[in-house]
Amino acid sequence: MRTGELAREAGVNIETLRYYERRGLLPPPERAPNGYRVYTAAALDRIRFIKRAQGLGFSLEEIEELMSLRPAKGRQRQRVRRIAETKLETIESKLAELEGIREALRQLVKDCEAGCDDADCPIIEALSQPGKVPCHT
Repeated sequence: MRTGELAREAGVNIETLRYYERRGLLPPPERAPNGYRVYTAAALDRIRFIKRAQGLGFSLEEIEELMSLRPAKGRQRQRVRRIAETKLETIESKLAELEGIREALRQLVKDCEAGCDDADCPIIEALSQPGKVPCHT
């Protein structure tokens, strides 16, 4: 299949295909006599693998490593598991951070509901005072 067909089937744009090719995530395709790239079904499978891995939060660097471990057998399976465990820990940490942010915002909204008749907005006041609102940057 040609570049446009592959992009459509995979749900990515043509520039993404070329980027994956430059990064080595997608092997260079054969060329037709007219110079057009011709991709195989295996290329579509690789792109779908990449998209599914991205959907789970893996970076392209992590995906490169996962792809290098295919097929995962023996020690390679252990390495794949470690990569997934590390990603899970990262996501759990981010969720905890987001929970803290949510609670801080809930409190600000609650303070605003209780004191919005005042001249000064409680949210603006809280954001203006160092240490008043937890900073998660």
